[in-house]
Amino acid sequence: MLPPAKATSGIFITAISIALISYLFCKKTSSKNTQKRIKLNKAKNGLVGSIGNTPLIRINSLSEATGCEILGKAEFLNPGGSVKDRVAVKIIEEALESGLLAPGGVVTEGSAGSTAISLATVASAYGCKCHVVIPDDAAIEKSQILEALSATVERVRPVSITHRDHYVNIARRRASEANEVASGQKNSEEVNGEDAYILNGHASDGAKYSTAFSSDCKGGFFADQFENLANFRAHYEGTGPEIWEQTGGEVDAFIAAAGTGGTLSGVSRFLKEKNSNIKCFLVDPPGSGLFNKVTRGVMYTKEEAEGRRLKNPFDTVTEGIGINRVTENFKLAELDGAFRGTDNEAVEMSRYLVKKDGLFLGSSSAMNCVGAVRVAQAMGPGHTIVTILCDSGMRHLSKFYNDQYLSQFNLTPSATDLEFLNS
Repeated sequence: MLPPAKATSGIFITAISIALISYLFCKKTSSKNTQKRIKLNKAKNGLVGSIGNTPLIRINSLSEATGCEILGKAEFLNPGGSVKDRVAVKIIEEALESGLLAPGGVVTEGSAGSTAISLATVASAYGCKCHVVIPDDAAIEKSQILEALSATVERVRPVSITHRDHYVNIARRRASEANEVASGQKNSEEVNGEDAYILNGHASDGAKYSTAFSSDCKGGFFADQFENLANFRAHYEGTGPEIWEQTGGEVDAFIAAAGTGGTLSGVSRFLKEKNSNIKCFLVDPPGSGLFNKVTRGVMYTKEEAEGRRLKNPFDTVTEGIGINRVTENFKLAELDGAFRGTDNEAVEMSRYLVKKDGLFLGSSSAMNCVGAVRVAQAMGPGHTIVTILCDSGMRHLSKFYNDQYLSQFNLTPSATDLEFLNS
């Protein structure tokens, strides 16, 4: 038996040992829990949280050919597959915050494809529905994707924007119809559209369109991507800052085509505010009047007077870019000039990038890359030029990547080198 003093000492040492072991065990457990929380915190908050912060890719073949660093913002890696995911989030969030869109309401939009797909993707994440009016000359796979995303898809004949049945104008009316149903002014059976046809569930071309808005409709909101400045803000607050950070501010020029003008205006304005020496340019497809507007100050040349143009004047195989009016979004662009691209250049560029870089890009992305090379040729070697890779070629299989379709326009791509840009 230990003497009292030694016994007390032994008990004290044992107590210290137990406390130390407990402390180390708890610290280790706490450390593991902290590490687990850190790992969990790195997970994105749902689909919306994964939009943006896309990588900036060096396009090796174009960089080596021009002596410039040509970089493409890989927007096709957004969950909805395009740069328009950013716009869809901004439009819906601002509409919900302002009360213009009610939870469970219907977002309507007139779109040639990418914005519609992004809205259909994002709307579900916010508990809303989506109704899209799309021109029937858009690639059929875009409508098929929209249907798969549970959007209501209404296909209409292409007409001038001044016509009441232009797809954008019809989409605006659909939002009003949804609001009439929600307010009880009309029931769902009383709301009928003009001559149109709908893919999911209704008849064929020319049939009367009956609205899909149910009696429990929570109202409608017209996204209005062309005039809604949430479009501009999505890129001024997101895409532009990302490009600046990813290049470390070492960017000499930015170029992109314009449809709504949101990407071009948001990025150009942000970059110009950071460094006024950065040059920003438009690349414009055939049939669009923006090249003339930027370079000459008028939308039409004498030969292209409004009265001589067709109702649907675009003569291009590219989709989603080119326009014959200045939108509210485009008005905010800060540009140093513009380049005109051709269909042949866009098609050839798309095949060239597949062969040389493994980049399978959509028509607007290909046109943007044509523009990037034009800027490189104009500025000379040693510059860093950024453009937007808007979407992949997956939405362009039936037209832009269909050799039989292209042959109608005497387009037979070979893409063996960049000689097509020197013609």
